Amino acid sequence: MKQTVYLSDFRQAFKDMNRQDQFSYDGLEALFNMLENRYFEYELDVIALCCDYTEATLEEVADNYGVSEKAVIAYLEYNTWFEELPNGSFLYQNF
Repeated sequence: MKQTVYLSDFRQAFKDMNRQDQFSYDGLEALFNMLENRYFEYELDVIALCCDYTEATLEEVADNYGVSEKAVIAYLEYNTWFEELPNGSFLYQNF
């Protein structure tokens, strides 16, 4: 059985799993859009998404990976998929 999930359902699934603080409002929308655009069929697994993707500020990415703040975008481009969010943070696939 398959179920169509809309953005509001996607957000609710994170709340239902007590993961509503894992990503920002912008981060959840970007993650939803990426999944919708990349995968024809995707089985929603909130915990897996929380393990596979991270949202972090420029400073946090720089600190976590030991790169300068000026080099963060180039570093992410080289290593993974990412999106810069309207709130100034980055959503990226862990690598």
